[in-house]
Amino acid sequence: MSEPQVKIEKWVYGGAGLGRVEGQVTLIPFVLPGEEVSFAPVRKRAGLVEARATDWTARHEQRVEPQCSHFARCGGCHYQMAPYEMQIAQKVEILREVLQRVGKLDAPAEIGTLSGEPWGYRNRSQFHFGDHVLGFKAAGTDRVVDVDQCPISSPAINEALKKLRGMRRDRNFPRFLKEVELFTNGERTMVNVLQTEQNRHVAKGFFEWLGQGIPGAADGMLEYKAAGETFRVSHKSFFQVNRFLMDSMVDCALAGAEVATALDLYAGVGLFTIPLARKAGKVTGVESDGSAARDLEFNAQRAGVKVEALRLQSEQYLEGIEKTPDFILADPPRSGLGKQVVKHLERLKAPRLTLVSCDPATLARDLAPLIASGYRLEKLTLADLFPQTYHIETIASLQL
Repeated sequence: MSEPQVKIEKWVYGGAGLGRVEGQVTLIPFVLPGEEVSFAPVRKRAGLVEARATDWTARHEQRVEPQCSHFARCGGCHYQMAPYEMQIAQKVEILREVLQRVGKLDAPAEIGTLSGEPWGYRNRSQFHFGDHVLGFKAAGTDRVVDVDQCPISSPAINEALKKLRGMRRDRNFPRFLKEVELFTNGERTMVNVLQTEQNRHVAKGFFEWLGQGIPGAADGMLEYKAAGETFRVSHKSFFQVNRFLMDSMVDCALAGAEVATALDLYAGVGLFTIPLARKAGKVTGVESDGSAARDLEFNAQRAGVKVEALRLQSEQYLEGIEKTPDFILADPPRSGLGKQVVKHLERLKAPRLTLVSCDPATLARDLAPLIASGYRLEKLTLADLFPQTYHIETIASLQL
């Protein structure tokens, strides 16, 4: 019996191409719009088939050879078979479609884009340990794909990975490690242990030993230069991963922020807060994570800017304020703002509001009630922080 065939209509958020067979949606990874493929079902749900391509009847004329030998086996990248210009153009259309489908919102006719070098951009990468392997997990599984280098990670990350692979062969290396994170400023690379078997403790001496081959492995923090500032980033603090786009991203998010009072929600270590304080008269930065909040306070003091740094949940802080800031920036986690924060923003009605989002679906969910309350979506910018992957970062600028 011959395998079914489908023509790919478009990419959808999540990394797959979408086609229809007898009205049933079929999702297939590693294909390009317009391609015709034979496929084998992997999983079936009501009205939906997840499948893998087994053969191509027609390939896109712009299809390129992936740069990574692990592509399609490692779960990290989704689009290496597409030219970078195509990736950006397709992501713009995906963003437009998600806003319409989830939020019933019409995106501006023109969606701006920020892009940079599409390779070697990551300053932070996580690696998993398996039996005699070290690398990334295959998509949707716990199987670890052995990876000797990652072309989307920075040269310093790849050098540290090489050292880690070599030192792992030493008999003193703890075999109970399950996952580590490498975070670099280009000169020093911090090693964070994210998971061990049975939550076993890793001795301080291990990091000091690693430091012999990986400068910075035992550091509890890094000094990172971005957006004209220097940030202390502790090992438990979040920081943006694209080393090429931070400056332009900050500039875009803070456009029009020359105001008297400003508020930065989910402030992290201050990537937006401190440049914002160079523009605005009075700035408050709100961050719930203890490590990041301490970094925020330290970074603001060292930069010599006036920032009220508060360790609070954003909804907790918003509950207690009545005076409306002139400008509010919010850079929430993937889960988005949530209903309570959105309600407070509707109540406060800051003249200018900017959302920085890493998930278009939660962005659409948060934007819909804000726009219904009177905000106008003045500008929408896709910041391609994650080339070769389906992930989308968006900067939405709103005005009353």
